[in-house]
Amino acid sequence: MSAPSVNVADVGGGTSVPQASPPAAKRGYRPEIEGLRAVAVLLVAVYHIWFGKVSGGVDVFLLLTGFLITGSLVRALERGTGVAFRAFWARLAKRLFPAAAVVMAGVLVASFLWMPRSRWSDIIADVFASALYYQNWHLALGAVDYLAENDAGSPLQHFWSLAIQGQFYLLWPTLLAITGLIAARVGLSVRNAALVAVATVFAVSFSHSLFVTASDPAWAYFDGAARVWELALGGILALTISRVRLPYALRVVLGWVGLVAFVLCGALVPVSVSYPGFIALWPTGAAILVLLAGTTGSRVAADRFLTWRPVVYVGGLSYALFLWHWPVLVFYLEVTERVRASVVGGFYVLALSSVLAFLTKKLVEGNAERLASLRPGRRVSFAVGALFLVPVLIAAGAWDMRIDRGRELRETLASDTSSYPGALALVDEETAAQLPALPVHPDTADARTASLERIYECHARIPQTEMVSCDFGPEDAERTIALVGSSHAIHWMEGLREVTEANGWRLVTFTKDVCQFSAAVEMRQGEVYSECEEWKTEQMERLRELRPDAVFTTSTRSQASPGEEYVPEGYVERWREMDELGIDVIAVRDTPRLDFVAPECVDKREAEECVTEVGYGLAEESPLESIADVPGNVRSIDLTEQLCPRGTCAAVIGNQLAYYDKSHFTYSFSRSLSWLLEPAILEVTGW
Repeated sequence: MSAPSVNVADVGGGTSVPQASPPAAKRGYRPEIEGLRAVAVLLVAVYHIWFGKVSGGVDVFLLLTGFLITGSLVRALERGTGVAFRAFWARLAKRLFPAAAVVMAGVLVASFLWMPRSRWSDIIADVFASALYYQNWHLALGAVDYLAENDAGSPLQHFWSLAIQGQFYLLWPTLLAITGLIAARVGLSVRNAALVAVATVFAVSFSHSLFVTASDPAWAYFDGAARVWELALGGILALTISRVRLPYALRVVLGWVGLVAFVLCGALVPVSVSYPGFIALWPTGAAILVLLAGTTGSRVAADRFLTWRPVVYVGGLSYALFLWHWPVLVFYLEVTERVRASVVGGFYVLALSSVLAFLTKKLVEGNAERLASLRPGRRVSFAVGALFLVPVLIAAGAWDMRIDRGRELRETLASDTSSYPGALALVDEETAAQLPALPVHPDTADARTASLERIYECHARIPQTEMVSCDFGPEDAERTIALVGSSHAIHWMEGLREVTEANGWRLVTFTKDVCQFSAAVEMRQGEVYSECEEWKTEQMERLRELRPDAVFTTSTRSQASPGEEYVPEGYVERWREMDELGIDVIAVRDTPRLDFVAPECVDKREAEECVTEVGYGLAEESPLESIADVPGNVRSIDLTEQLCPRGTCAAVIGNQLAYYDKSHFTYSFSRSLSWLLEPAILEVTGW
């Protein structure tokens, strides 16, 4: 069966370009690449839907992008036409933007219909990150952002790989154009000069990938610098494949070895652990074998399957199918409240994604091409892309503004403590009895975002080593309190600030993600948390200079497991160091935990249903009580009975949303905690 002639586009639906020729053929189209794209997108979808893991398909997409684009640009330079930047980017806009915009529009509509309000702000932010091709960096920051952790995946999370390709489309023409100029100056052939440049990018990026994958895999997965080597590897292949001459029989063998290795990659390689370091050489290497094999024409070769008309057709749908499969899966899991798709449900997800991909290819991409062909030219191509993308950005921005207006309205309403008393309702029975039925504050649509905005002004994140601190109140105040510890310390800040302002005291913050106020060496992901250790050294120097009257910190660590609360190693030793400096320690018992994400529960159920037994995260009594050698400067505070009356901890207290996730207070509820904190602090300190 002869293979049809097809236009082979760069991965993700980019510009159609002529292909570098296989060793045994004249230059022309390579239909086996469409087949390889079909296998890649089906592997991505299958592993996402049923196994929740990485397949290696995205790596092959990146390799093919580098292979196709490098070959196209270098051939243009060899012809002497140079790199037509505007024409190149215009074609990309026409091919990439329409389908992506339709998917993003669909996500916005589906989010409004089926996603809890608590997810809306994040999804809107993802729309901007996806549309403007920085989603990988957006997710990289989130991956190392402890306070911003969210259990649920974004319906646009998969745009991270498209963002890397978008950044590549900006970088690569510029790199190769400069290389072409240098080659002309020094008398080198364009191809050889390009090979040196691309190989250099590969070497630098691969070295960086090995380092950052070993040191911070959460960041490395989305780091464009740690991924560009995969595109450069495809570029190296594009520049050298015409020089490779392989025996016919060997090409047949290589084709099958590459295809089978690629299919088995997700099953045999622990790609979720050490990606995208050296392990990513498995899927990219497998794809290289398939490309080296080329189109053999043999009835028993792998390319017989890869050039089969139905497979080639799926390859033509690969961009749209890639775009649709992930949001369809995310919304299916949200509606069914499942963690993983069932066997039958997964087939429904795949079928619906395929139908949407077909319709997108026919109605969106096809009409965009026809619209652009009415008046060919760069400006029209850009305009066609913008025609689809700009309305989505406007809609997302308008929705975001509406959420902001709602937040401002609730802020105004919440200034009335009789309507939104928060923690006051825990200590004032009359206030609790007269509580009106009102929407919760802060709005679940942006409770987390609004809380983090306030916290991050005064709180160091995981990668930071420099001191981040806030200072409230007069320097010559009678009393000074230093708020120290991790995220479970900083979320008391608003309440403490109310207390210190009411008493004319000074409050200074020294807190950092996952960095306890402890003398023990902090570990993270099995290794020494060096950023924390460096930061703690500076923290102690600041405390010695400041000599506050007291430090406010947590005394225990709660766990998402019944009865597993404990006093971490190094806490008591650090408290002794404070004692030697003449500093008291106000040690508050750790926060009760919920077994659900508070905003999502409130969106889906009645607030009265969103409660957790206090024993879910805390022990029957504070573990601090069982420690015999607690130094005399420690002033212990336990607010568990007030926060969790009758043994249950609620997501909503006094019309205030108490938590923005499972264990961190919202900024507004923290502020209301001054009603509990002030009498407790005055009692234990005697101030």
